[in-house]
Amino acid sequence: MIVSANDIKTKGVTLLDKLFEKASEVIINVRGKNKYVVIDIERYKNLRTLELDRLYEETMQEIKEGRYKTQSVEEHLSELRNAL
Repeated sequence: MIVSANDIKTKGVTLLDKLFEKASEVIINVRGKNKYVVIDIERYKNLRTLELDRLYEETMQEIKEGRYKTQSVEEHLSELRNAL
């Protein structure tokens, strides 16, 4: 379901509550372009968990393939400072 940003400004959360009765997500359109997606918190938590699980699996694969390095805290901080 798509709603304009102006409708959100004038009607607020009440409008979102009504829209969520009909749809599981609401797309907010700003100046003719879809810009944001609003979902309920439980769906967000589920999606975030899936994302973190995928990142964990990618990290474990990188470790398995030896794509990491070992360094001291001082070395790491120095590397970060040099990158800035």
